[in-house]
Amino acid sequence: MGLTPNGVTAVSAVFTFTGIILLVAVPTAPWLGIVVALLLALGYAWDSADGQLARLQGGGTIAGEWLDHFVDAIKIATLHLAVLVGLFRFTDISAGWLLVPLGFSVVATVSFFGTLLNDLLKGARGVASSQARGGGTALRSLVLVPTDYGLLCLVFVLWGWPTLFLAVYALLGVACTAFLALAAVKWFREMRRIDAPVTAGGAS
Repeated sequence: MGLTPNGVTAVSAVFTFTGIILLVAVPTAPWLGIVVALLLALGYAWDSADGQLARLQGGGTIAGEWLDHFVDAIKIATLHLAVLVGLFRFTDISAGWLLVPLGFSVVATVSFFGTLLNDLLKGARGVASSQARGGGTALRSLVLVPTDYGLLCLVFVLWGWPTLFLAVYALLGVACTAFLALAAVKWFREMRRIDAPVTAGGAS
């Protein structure tokens, strides 16, 4: 199609943010959930393609990587807040349920920041990131399924049935919270192991 990697990122953003805007602007309905799920999934697919295209063209640029992460950050910061606003505007659920997307927003934002920070700090010490070292086992992939953004996109098919949507959405939120708690401990231990040779060298 003659698109640049940045152009692919832009297409991804159009799909994703159209879906997010619909959540806050249109009353809940079964058809809306299908449309939003499709738009978010298309946005996710195009977001996955920009880096692949950059590698096929000989490698990406720092500016392109910045743009990709910046768009991702906006998506993560706004999606769960859009759920909160949509539920508040168009459903009669109790106010306590609105804490679910609020908490999910915190967990998703911290997880995204933590992952980027890990790669940044490891790179500064010459340590390959987990992504650069390659994936893990099939079992690990299955365990991580509840935290996968693609699964979250699929859950929006239930948007037209708020009670059912909230039940599944809340379960995903709990799974992501548990993952973040465990990952934070693992990440901190990894940083301490990276620090150990430097500390030992300084002491000697």
